[in-house]
Amino acid sequence: MALALIIALPMLGALLPLLLGRLGRSACALGAAVAPLVALALLLSKREAVFAGNTEVVRLPWLSELGLDLSLRLDGLGFLFALLILGIGVLVILYARYYLSKKEPMGRFFAFFLLFMGAMLGVVLSENLLLMLMFWELTSLSSFLLIGFWSHRQDARQGARMALAVTGGGGLALLAGILLLGHVVGSFELSAVLAAGDAIRAHALYPLILVLVLLGVFTKSAQFPFHFWLPQAMAAPTPVSAFLHSATMVKAGVFLLARLYPALADSDLWFYLVSLTGLTTLLFGAVMALFQHDLKGLLAYSTISHLGLITLLFGLDSPLAAVAAIFHIINHATFKASLFMAAGIIDHETGTRDMRLLNGLWKYMPHTAVLAMVACAAMAGVPLLNGFLSKEMFFAETLEQHLLGSFYWSIPVVATLASTFSVAYSLRFIHDVFFNGEPVDLPKYPPHEPARYMKIPVEVLVMLCLLVGMLPAYTVAPLLASAVGATLDGDVPAYSLSIWHGFNLPLLMSFVALAGGILLYSQRRVLYSWYEGLPSLDALVVFERCVRALTAGSEKLTRTLENGSLQRYLMLLLLSALALMIYALSPLQSFTGPVAMTELDGVTALGMLVLLLGSLCTLYFHRRRLVGLMMLSCVGLMVALAFARFSAPDLALTQLSVEVVTIILLILTLFFMPDYTPVESSSLRTARDLLLASGVGTLVALLVYAVLTRPYQSIAPFFLENSVSGGGGTNVVNVILVDFRGFDTLGEISVLAIAAVGIYGLLHGLHLPFPPRDAGGRLWSTDSHPMILDNLSRMLLPLALMISVFIFLRGHNLPGGGFIAGLITAVALILQYISHGVSWTQARQPWSYHGVAGAGILIAALTGLGSWLFGFPFLTSAFGHFHIPGIGEIELATAMLFDLGVYLAVVGATLLILSNIGHVSQDESSREIL
Repeated sequence: MALALIIALPMLGALLPLLLGRLGRSACALGAAVAPLVALALLLSKREAVFAGNTEVVRLPWLSELGLDLSLRLDGLGFLFALLILGIGVLVILYARYYLSKKEPMGRFFAFFLLFMGAMLGVVLSENLLLMLMFWELTSLSSFLLIGFWSHRQDARQGARMALAVTGGGGLALLAGILLLGHVVGSFELSAVLAAGDAIRAHALYPLILVLVLLGVFTKSAQFPFHFWLPQAMAAPTPVSAFLHSATMVKAGVFLLARLYPALADSDLWFYLVSLTGLTTLLFGAVMALFQHDLKGLLAYSTISHLGLITLLFGLDSPLAAVAAIFHIINHATFKASLFMAAGIIDHETGTRDMRLLNGLWKYMPHTAVLAMVACAAMAGVPLLNGFLSKEMFFAETLEQHLLGSFYWSIPVVATLASTFSVAYSLRFIHDVFFNGEPVDLPKYPPHEPARYMKIPVEVLVMLCLLVGMLPAYTVAPLLASAVGATLDGDVPAYSLSIWHGFNLPLLMSFVALAGGILLYSQRRVLYSWYEGLPSLDALVVFERCVRALTAGSEKLTRTLENGSLQRYLMLLLLSALALMIYALSPLQSFTGPVAMTELDGVTALGMLVLLLGSLCTLYFHRRRLVGLMMLSCVGLMVALAFARFSAPDLALTQLSVEVVTIILLILTLFFMPDYTPVESSSLRTARDLLLASGVGTLVALLVYAVLTRPYQSIAPFFLENSVSGGGGTNVVNVILVDFRGFDTLGEISVLAIAAVGIYGLLHGLHLPFPPRDAGGRLWSTDSHPMILDNLSRMLLPLALMISVFIFLRGHNLPGGGFIAGLITAVALILQYISHGVSWTQARQPWSYHGVAGAGILIAALTGLGSWLFGFPFLTSAFGHFHIPGIGEIELATAMLFDLGVYLAVVGATLLILSNIGHVSQDESSREIL
């Protein structure tokens, strides 16, 4: 389980900086670094197996029927990205210790940072695509928190919203693509998906799958036209930019391209969509970077350009292009993270990132200048640095493709032009910041070198740029080979990492780009003048206008459909149902099918008559609320009897228990309302409602009749056949609830508890006036708790609790179970509130109903987790027969523990709602309703 620990450690370690924040910044940073360092050690312990080409897959069954298992995968590609995430993450933590000021909540920053780190590790180490998607969305949420960390700044809030909106929208498209991919393959496991590449490409859904997946990729990796969020995200603290926007988050998209390469590549559609998008992004980002005055803005657009370069390489759809793409991922992460940190140092020591003010810093910050210049040279593709090697491989691959027919030359030409701009903006970074005269009106003057340890992360990354550039075979070769093998599914082409390949066309393209970049920068003033003459277009302004327009349209639509009238909502619902039923029933030649109806006997007819009369009386007396409620309770009772009549005792018991609790709740709430409902509907509306109700009722009756007179396939035989052998119980309904559909039940009791807590929050602290008289003007009795009810409730409590225990224990084999038993217990306890009042009852029931409901959900969840310890899917139950001396043979099942959780959750949630109504009404003498 080392892989799971690698992911979990940063998330669990997020608590340490929060706890150590009060001990000082160094203790906080040290606490933040502990978990990533341990995870990094665990990862490195597996490097020999990974470099040998082995793939480690760990599967923990969870929701196997839905295709969602906790499956993790470590191969060369996952190892590479995990190494970048953890290695650069540790360096950024050290850097952030000195970057953030004493006034900022460093503990909270590192907690968000580690949460994001864990989410990224989950993305790159997931074997199951649905699990990967969960971590993918978590990266969007945690990056939102990091980008908007300086929440007092408007640009940070806007940048965070924009990043979340764009990447979140792409995530929805990716979800659809992955679901379709799983549908085609029949599995969401990567091993199966990667092996089914031919079947996927031959499927009719392949174009749609590819487009949806690429939307997720392009939005995450800021590809044109979804690039605009990345420059706005530069409002984040620089450590965030150095980690998220150079080495991790924006790399998630290209990681997915590499991960799904064997399954989705090797088609013309892949080439045109991926390569042309990458080519456009490469050139656009490079051009825009040259005209940015903000240091981080320049780096943001250069990041967009380099991500476009990587995307273009994957789009060229050749094995060597994939090698170059992965190699450039490594190189870009090192030189771009170091450049972001250098930009942060400059901003930290001068108070500005405006290159029009930042001049001549060489004589003030020579050490930082050397580091930044080496990193810039690597970004520009200068020989003997890592960027040169991968960029030369890139040029070579652009020359090898011939997929655009007679226009094949356009790709190498655009690639050379973009590299020319890359050299130019790298030169601008070096020249404008460190030379070009003296600084102008710096907020902090004179600038100076930062703290010694703040430069160490930059030094490490710059050293890697040098070592990889000069000694690639001894540094990056094993890592690159293993990552390429995992990307190409073991089909690794022959390639060379030599520094010198002789005089060839790729080398000529590199020197053309270098010379052209120098020439282009020398004419920068002419270019700046031309750029300033272009129409101004602010992506943030356009985005905010679109958001406002969307919000205004949503509000208008909401006002039209949701005007606060329950009658309108019900009318729209019934009209929709009416239209659907007409559409469903219209193809039928006859409503009567070949199956004969069950003969109607006298008892059933009488029950139907009482049910009909009860419904009509409810309608007739609906303006007299209390009388209408009594009629409604008769309807509920008859429904329970109908369940019992047609052999559904569990449903009958449940209906009866729910009916009692519901009627008590409604009576308590009616206490605060007038006894009579005023007449508000006009005659025309009454006629409309009568017509609609009649139409819906008639069609529902016809629909039921058509279904009951036709044969149908039921899943009931499956449950009947497997109830004892699979769940260990003869009560099929209970076995379904606690075993076959246990996850549904866990969700339902969770919703019930959440609703109870929400109602408690609404009622807590609310006090309504105690009505002094009833509807007839009579004073309420001063005896709030009559003696007869008092004594009767004392006798009923132990009896009801005994029945509740009996119903609970027999539920797995006979009608009953935790839900019904919980309702019986709740009714028995609420009777004590009614007979004795809130204060008297709560003094004898000191436990918290919040805790009871929470304990129930916890017990139910732990029961499900327990099955994992034995290698079974979540919520798998076990049972056995045991011989107890003096008692005999008895069956025990883990489902009883789950049922106990259901019981406690129902008791806690029901009493949390009902008991707190008693606190709402207090008269002048603090008299309680209960």
